[in-house]
Formats: sequence, C-alpha cells, structure tokens
Amino acid sequence: MHLAYPAVLAALLFCVGVYGVLARRNAILVLMSVELMLNAVNLNLVAFDVWLRDALHAGQALTLFTIAVAAAEIGIGLAIVLMVHRNRGTADVDRLRDTAERPDDTDDTPHAGTPHDDTPHGEKAEATA
Repeated sequence: MHLAYPAVLAALLFCVGVYGVLARRNAILVLMSVELMLNAVNLNLVAFDVWLRDALHAGQALTLFTIAVAAAEIGIGLAIVLMVHRNRGTADVDRLRDTAERPDDTDDTPHAGTPHDDTPHGEKAEATA
C-alpha cells in the first residue's frame, strides 16, 4: 500500500476540519469539525502503523485511545452547547463571549462618568499585592 494515498486524504480531511473551525459560527458544527480533524489524525496513525509493519501495533492502540478521548470530548462539548442553548436560545459562537457575568450595579461602586472613576471601561484593573 502506498503511504501517499491515506496521507493526502488525511491532509484534506484535516484542512476541511480547520476550515470548519475557523469559518463556522454554530458550536455544533465547530465540534463536528474538530472531530473531522481527529479522524484525520487517526487515519495517519493507522496508515503509518501499517506502513511501518509495527509488531506492537502502537499506532492502532493510540488510535483507540484518541477515539475514546474524542468521544468524551463530544459528550462534554454537547452538554455545554445544550446548556448554553437552553439558557441563551442560540448556539452562535460569536455570542458566547456575552455570557461573561457583569458586576452588579450597587450603590457603593462608582458610576460611569464620575470624577473619581480612574479605570477605563472594558479594562480590568491590575491587582497589587
């Protein structure tokens, strides 16, 4: 078996996965793209294991480990996406940065526009020890 065929296929799968991670806004499609990249790595591991004729089949064993980690990643990732969708009503990745908690507006904190407010808004003040 020529090593070039699975290597080129794995490179194409990995490139499609990278494009999916960078271009998609839906969190579920991003997770599917990450899975595509992991499957490209698995294809390379098995192809090199067969090509090198490894007696221990280390590439195939590492592939099984990668599949187990990918299954756990998808389980946790889908649980997080479902909770975000349940709370926010959308799975848009760009809107996830809005999930950061904002400080409560209480009377003891200075309001915007007061003269004793030295920190610019949107920046965190450095903590001094």
